[in-house]
Amino acid sequence: MKLALIQTHLHWENKEKNIQHFSEIIDNSQPADVYILPEMFTTSFTMNSNVLAEPIDGFTTQWMLQKAASKHSCLVGSIITKEHSHYYNTLIWAYPDGNFQFYHKRHLFRMAEEDQHYSPGQHKIICEYKGFRFLPLICYDLRFPVWSRNQFGTKYEYDVLIYVANWPAVRIDAWKKLLFARAIENLSYCIGVNRIGTDGTQKEYNGQSMAINFKGEILCNLASQNGVAYVELNKSLLEEFRQKFPAHLDADNFKIIS
Repeated sequence: MKLALIQTHLHWENKEKNIQHFSEIIDNSQPADVYILPEMFTTSFTMNSNVLAEPIDGFTTQWMLQKAASKHSCLVGSIITKEHSHYYNTLIWAYPDGNFQFYHKRHLFRMAEEDQHYSPGQHKIICEYKGFRFLPLICYDLRFPVWSRNQFGTKYEYDVLIYVANWPAVRIDAWKKLLFARAIENLSYCIGVNRIGTDGTQKEYNGQSMAINFKGEILCNLASQNGVAYVELNKSLLEEFRQKFPAHLDADNFKIIS
């Protein structure tokens, strides 16, 4: 399984420029099984949800499906959507066969008043592709280990955690430490894709997109570069480690009450 982590700047509240920008990046990238874009990749992290929202199956999702089909791969990233009278920070997982899944961000970043402009999601999704099971989440979700927790039943709930983000430079140390923690505690790969540059509120972003394996080892790190990092995930190595180090057998059972 080959993943492409796309770390780049975003044009503030400009869907057309951002989609053109990501089209060029994806068209010129190496073949991969899954392409991962940052949080709110068409707008940057804005609170103007009532102006910039679109239907879940709207223009951006259709673009993602078209790109997924043309690359014979999955495409993942979050956008602003509207359902009825509610606005959401929504992750779209687009498959090459024309289907897609979506996840509404559960934990809304109140320090930026995200909770006043968006509604929280209630349900996680598991996305399956080429023998891997993925749990895709969004930015602030990273701080809440219960929501990210790998449920251990007869089999692991997922093999790969993905966080798409607009995580500012001022708190980047927390981003890095929490990605390591999520990988180790869940015995899974953990992927974090952040942005770089400055947004419309003058917040600075320095990336640090990375892939970490189930042992807490770095597989790739984009640091503050503009570009794409590619990482190969090995399911056999993951399963072998889980058998040799079955910490899940001692895990606490719990239920999340929404």
